[in-house]
Amino acid sequence: MTRWLATFVPPSMLLAAGLAHAHHGWSEYDSANTLKLDGVIKESGYEHPHGHVQLETPGKTWLVVLAPPSRMSARGLPAADLKPGTKAGIVGYANRNKPEELRAERITIGSKTVELR
Repeated sequence: MTRWLATFVPPSMLLAAGLAHAHHGWSEYDSANTLKLDGVIKESGYEHPHGHVQLETPGKTWLVVLAPPSRMSARGLPAADLKPGTKAGIVGYANRNKPEELRAERITIGSKTVELR
């Protein structure tokens, strides 16, 4: 039994630690200060745990953390809406430690606004 624990428990602990690190907590975002960004999507990803876009705004390019793909799809935001070159408006909160990162609360593409949280 001891040998089994020594063999299997450490790898599973490492996996759990890695998964916890991959999903960041929302407390690292400054929810006291709402930001409104308007820009052009330069790159996007529609994968778990969260989708994302690189949003080019005047003077800065932001990494915008979106909702999980299943939520975005259910709320009417398919991956095709996030293609590069698309203009987007995003409301969200800046990361306290990564000045180029924003957690999106809502996104507007054309005349459609989608609540992400």
